[in-house]
Amino acid sequence: MPDRDPPDLGNPTDPAPSADAGMPTDAGQPTDLGFSGPASARVYDYSLGGKDNYGADRQAASEALGMHRVAHLLPRENRKFMRRAVRHLLDAGVRQFIDLGCGLPGKGNVHDLAHAADPDARVVYVDSDPVAVVHYQSLVHTVKGVAAVNGDARRPAEILESPEVTALIDFDLPVGVLMISMLDWIQDEDDPDAVVAAFRDALAPGGHLVICDFLSDHLTEADWAAHHDLTERYGIPLTFRSSQRFAGWFEGLDLVDPGLVPAPEWRPDRPYDPPSGWLMAGVGRKP
Repeated sequence: MPDRDPPDLGNPTDPAPSADAGMPTDAGQPTDLGFSGPASARVYDYSLGGKDNYGADRQAASEALGMHRVAHLLPRENRKFMRRAVRHLLDAGVRQFIDLGCGLPGKGNVHDLAHAADPDARVVYVDSDPVAVVHYQSLVHTVKGVAAVNGDARRPAEILESPEVTALIDFDLPVGVLMISMLDWIQDEDDPDAVVAAFRDALAPGGHLVICDFLSDHLTEADWAAHHDLTERYGIPLTFRSSQRFAGWFEGLDLVDPGLVPAPEWRPDRPYDPPSGWLMAGVGRKP
């Protein structure tokens, strides 16, 4: 399925709607939906040419694209890797998927790929952003075997034991756990290594862990300076980590060839631009 072209970056400062615009106000509904500033899922959506974003998101994305030499490559590197990885898992017989930090829906979502291979495949989307979850719930509410739940990956047990997840996912059978540009949002004080370990340990033999995230190995001083500036101004913290840290996340798993590589170099299925060098990707299989 073709990727969307990069967006026209004009008019990035259109005003965002108020926090209650068009949203339910019943008791128990979230009241702060993050419309007053940029949100990671909406920034990513804009970077892929989506429509579910607002002025603050477009402003943050535009500045990142202007300040970082390779930022325009990252959304498509990330998205294309996800699709190739999911197709590989399907070829390997996996029919259950948990997409952690799913963000907003786009073209070629996990359930689209899975159901093209097997209409009985099951997919659970998980995100801590209630707006992203509502978008997915609206999209899949009539789709068999698919659910979207609000959950924080920093609390793995709550996700793994939640009724919505256990109703669809049988952890005695192979599961594909997708962590696509998710771990960069988990700060070191929240122990991302323990987060990965919890989901990795829940896998039955034949299950797979899929990771694509920001790599620190090739950042220049100018890249670091621009990154810290954007973080301070927009409050969207991203953590870049070393290739050694990536390798530790796959402990006890068999890395699928070609191992840990720049995202475009993981089993490419068509010609691609030179890799940004900012995204490392890998897939591990539970023996």
